[in-house]
Amino acid sequence: MAGATSDETALDEAAPGSQVKEAEITPPAEPAEPSGPAGPGPAKPDPERRVRGIGFWALVGRHRSFTAVLTIGVLVRVTALLGYRPAMWFNDSYDYLHAAMRPYPHPIRPNGYSFLLMVLRPFHSFALVVTVQHIMGVAMAVMIYALLRRRFGLPGWGAALATVPVLLDAYQIQLEHVILSDVPFTFLVVSAITLLLWRAQPSWRIGAAVGLVLGLATLTRSVGLPVLFAVAVFMVVQRMRWRVIAAMLAVCSLPMVAYMGWFQAVHGKFAMTESSGIFLYARVYKFADCDKIKPPVHEIPLCVEPQHRLRFSQDGIWNRKSPLLRNEPERFSPTQNKLAGDFSKRAIMSQPDDYLKVMAGDFFRVFRWERTVFPDWATYEQYEFREKPPPLPDWRMSRGATAAQEAAQYEQGRARPTVVEPFAGVMRTYQDHFYLRGTLLGVILLAGLAGLAASWRRFGGPALLPWITSVGLLLAPAATAEFDYRYILPTVPLACLAAGIAFTPQARARLGRITWRRRRRDEEQEGRPEADRKTEPVSV
Repeated sequence: MAGATSDETALDEAAPGSQVKEAEITPPAEPAEPSGPAGPGPAKPDPERRVRGIGFWALVGRHRSFTAVLTIGVLVRVTALLGYRPAMWFNDSYDYLHAAMRPYPHPIRPNGYSFLLMVLRPFHSFALVVTVQHIMGVAMAVMIYALLRRRFGLPGWGAALATVPVLLDAYQIQLEHVILSDVPFTFLVVSAITLLLWRAQPSWRIGAAVGLVLGLATLTRSVGLPVLFAVAVFMVVQRMRWRVIAAMLAVCSLPMVAYMGWFQAVHGKFAMTESSGIFLYARVYKFADCDKIKPPVHEIPLCVEPQHRLRFSQDGIWNRKSPLLRNEPERFSPTQNKLAGDFSKRAIMSQPDDYLKVMAGDFFRVFRWERTVFPDWATYEQYEFREKPPPLPDWRMSRGATAAQEAAQYEQGRARPTVVEPFAGVMRTYQDHFYLRGTLLGVILLAGLAGLAASWRRFGGPALLPWITSVGLLLAPAATAEFDYRYILPTVPLACLAAGIAFTPQARARLGRITWRRRRRDEEQEGRPEADRKTEPVSV
C-alpha cells in the first residue's frame, strides 16, 4: 500500500504465527541506545509451542493455558444446564417461538432465530436449544484463540487471556441459557470476521462464505445491517480484490432478498420488519418537545408534555399508556410505523443536541463499574439466575393459544424452568462475582484502539474490523432504541479480538519502532543549540 515503509511490508508478509526478529524491526542505519537495544528484543520462545507429537494430550500440551480456561468455561455451562432445566425465558422469547410454531414473517423482528427453533423442533427440547447456544459460546472462544495464534502469532497465554471474558463471564453464560437470538447472532458475526481475517488475502470463495454468514446474521437481528456495512468498508479500505468484495455482497443479498420477498407477500412491503420507526420513537420519547418540532396535525397525538411522560424510553412502545395507542389499538402496523418514524426524524432534526445527549448517556452507561438495575427491575431480573423463575405468561398469541401453551407444545412437556439445587445455587453465587465489569470492557476497547494507532499507515490493519464492529454494536442501540444489558455482550468477543491483535508481534514491533524514533528525535532536539531548537509558535 502506498506510504508503507519497506520494513512494514516485510512484517505484513511474514508467515502466520512466525516470530519477528529484532533485525526485522530495528532500523539498520540507526545505532542502538547505550542503555540497551533500541527496538523490542527478540521474541521469547513460547513454551506451549515446544510440545510435539500427535493425539489429544499432545494437543492439550501445546495449548495448556487455553485448555485450562476452556475446561472451566465448559464446567460452568454444564452446571447451568443442570441447575435450570430446560431453559430460561425473556419477554421476546415467545415471539420467536410463535413464529417458529406458525411460520410467518414477524413484523417486529426478523425470523432468523425462529428458523433455528424450527430446525430443532423435531427434538422437542428447549434444553437442546440452549445446549446448542452454549456450544456456540465456546466455539466463539475457540475461533478467537485460533485466529490470534495462527494468523497473528500471539503467545498461548495471551490468546487464552483474550477468551476469558467470553468463556467465564456469568452474564454471557446466562444469555446462552435463554431462548433468545443474541448468542446465535454473535456467533455468526464472529464466524464471519474469523473467516475474513484467517488469511491476509482471502479468496472469492471465502468472500462468498462471509457474505452468506452475514446474510444469516442480518436475518437473526436487524442490527446485522451495520455489521455488513462495516465489513464492506473494511474490505474496501484494506484494498481486497474486487472479486472477493463482489462475491461477499452478492451472496449476502440472496437470503435477505428472499426473506424480504416473503415479507412483501404477507405484509405488502418489501422490507425485513415493520418496526424501525416505532423503536426510533422510543429513542426520542423522553426528549421530544412539540413546541420545537412543530409536527403536522396528524402527528400531534404522539406529543407528550414533560410532566406526563412515562418513566422509561421503552414505555413509549410497551406501556399501555403509550401515546402510540392514541391513534389505533395495534402497536405495530404499517401506519403506526410510518407515523412514529416521521415524528422521530422531525424530533432528531429539531433537537439534535438532545438526541446526542441521550445517545451519549446510554453509550457511556456501558462502561460503568457497577451493574445497576436498568431500565427497570422486571427487565434486569431476566438476566439473572433467579432463585424462583416466574411461570410462563398467559399472553394470547394468534389463533387463541397462549405463550405458555405454545412452549408446552414445542417441548411436549413442561417448559417452565425448574430450579435444581445445588447447581442453581452455584450459578447464582458465580454470577455475583464473575462477570466483566463495564469499565474493564472500556479498557479492552482502548487496548484495541492502541493497536489501530500502531498500524495507522494501514488504516488500523486487521484490528480495524473487529474494533469498529464492536463499537458500532454499542452505538446502534443507543442511537435507535435504548440501553439494555443484553446489547453489550455481542460486542465483547469482537473487542477482545481487536485487543489481542493489538499485542501481536507485528503490532508491538510497529509501536516500538514509533516510540524509538520519537525518543531519537527528542534526543537530537535536546542536543542542538538552543537557537536551532524547534519551538511552538507563541501567540502575541
